[in-house]
Amino acid sequence: MTVETKELSKYYWMGNEKVAALDAVDMKVEEGGFISVVGPSGSGKSTLLTVIGCLDAPTAGEVYLNGTRVDYRDKKSLVLLRRKFLGFVFQTFNLIPAMTAVENVEYPMYFNKVLKTKSERRAHARKLLAMVGLEKRLEHLPSELSGGEQQRIAIARALANDPKLILADEPTGNLDSGTGKSILDLLKRLNEEEGKNIVMVTHDLESAKRMGKVIRIMDGRIQ
Repeated sequence: MTVETKELSKYYWMGNEKVAALDAVDMKVEEGGFISVVGPSGSGKSTLLTVIGCLDAPTAGEVYLNGTRVDYRDKKSLVLLRRKFLGFVFQTFNLIPAMTAVENVEYPMYFNKVLKTKSERRAHARKLLAMVGLEKRLEHLPSELSGGEQQRIAIARALANDPKLILADEPTGNLDSGTGKSILDLLKRLNEEEGKNIVMVTHDLESAKRMGKVIRIMDGRIQ
């Protein structure tokens, strides 16, 4: 899935002051690409991800997914886009505490309705957990797992509906360096072997350089 932004801007007001979270950002992700967006806290990188991911609307500018302009006024189409084509990985994992690993991965499948039966959904969830190396943790609750294991579950969940594009917001931010490297290796493998487009936000320039193309953002602008 190709991604392109044209003059993408997002503004907020703080009292009488206009703050540019994004300021005329032009960016392109080719089919099969892995792009890391690097910048300090408050630079606009997470805002860029939420707008590309159809979780927030821009103030101005356009986003194109596979050459089709995203209509942020059409809420139903945004839901369908997220459900069918996008997978999200967050710094804080966002797993459902009362659900086991396999249930967390299974959960998004209920909304897409591609897999009709519970047995089909369960089999697919088990396959995804095996892909991320957690086939022996199926029935564990998030509280019974390490941070790295929880992030692997989150990645498996992001893959549940076979998205074309994975958006990862600081996926190693809450992990130690060794565990973080294993998560980056997993994302790289998903890109190279499974053909997933990935846009990753990170503050870690050295890690970003290992993954592919790097875009630097500062004060809402591409540097």
